[in-house]
Amino acid sequence: MGDKITKIDIITSQGKFEELKNALGEIGIAGMTVTNVLGCGMQKGHKEYYRGLTMDINVLPKVKVEIIVCEVPVELVVETAKKVLHTGEMGDGKIFVYDVQNVIRISTGDEGKAALKYTKK
Repeated sequence: MGDKITKIDIITSQGKFEELKNALGEIGIAGMTVTNVLGCGMQKGHKEYYRGLTMDINVLPKVKVEIIVCEVPVELVVETAKKVLHTGEMGDGKIFVYDVQNVIRISTGDEGKAALKYTKK
C-alpha cells in the first residue's frame, strides 16, 4: 500500500457542523461521512419539562463526521477542527484519530490510496 491512511472521527454539536464542513472543504477535504448520533460525556445530559413533568435527558444530539485522509496532513485536519469547534465550554466535542490498514473500493477493486481517488474506467 505504501502511503499512510488515517481515519479521523469528529463528534460535536449539530450547530457547528456547517462551519466545520466549510473549514474542512477549504483545506482540501472533499469526502466525509456524517451521522446524527446521541451521546453524553461530562455534561451528563440536561433536564427538560414535558407536560409538567421533569425528565432527565441523558444523551444529547451530536454530529459524527468521519474522514479518511492520506494526502491532507492529519495535523492540519485536527487543528482546523479544533479552531472551528473550540469555545472552551463543555460539549465542544471530541476528535479521534485511527490508523487505517486498508481501503477497498468495491466498484473497481482498487485498494489503498487508489481507492480514495475516483477515476472512471
